[in-house]
Amino acid sequence: MIELVAALPSGPGARLVLRPRRALSAGQFAGLFASLSLATFGVAGYAFAQGNVFAPVFALLDAAFIAAVLRWVWRQGDRYEEIALDERQLEVRRSAQAEPAFRAHPYWVRLSVDGGEGRERVLLGSQGRQVEVGAFLSNEERRDLAVQLKGLLASASSRGRNENHTLG
Repeated sequence: MIELVAALPSGPGARLVLRPRRALSAGQFAGLFASLSLATFGVAGYAFAQGNVFAPVFALLDAAFIAAVLRWVWRQGDRYEEIALDERQLEVRRSAQAEPAFRAHPYWVRLSVDGGEGRERVLLGSQGRQVEVGAFLSNEERRDLAVQLKGLLASASSRGRNENHTLG
């Protein structure tokens, strides 16, 4: 999911916030866990009644494993990338990193779309450094991101270039 915030509080520019799409809401995840656990404990209860004394223990271990995996999947949906852009700076921040993953003047940033039809990558590069943005987005969303970034970079570069000519 790509969210465009039109202006930065510090002046002209834009900010893109990229987030992965969630398949289920928090309530739906809880319902999924409850139904899977109920089915597991139902089968374990039947197996215990048939004489398998270890079935409840395995059901408990299975429920703990399912809970851990569903929690991990939910936490993966919390990550995000933020691309802040104005006429002086482009900055890419990720939720998992305190420092920016990439920072450069927008005039020198080059946008490239790498890869084939099945797995395209959106890359921002400057001064020999490259960073991939939107890796968790779908192919269609990455194409939209590339179009949006291209327009924003062109706009920021022309503003910065005009500012430099008026100062000189």
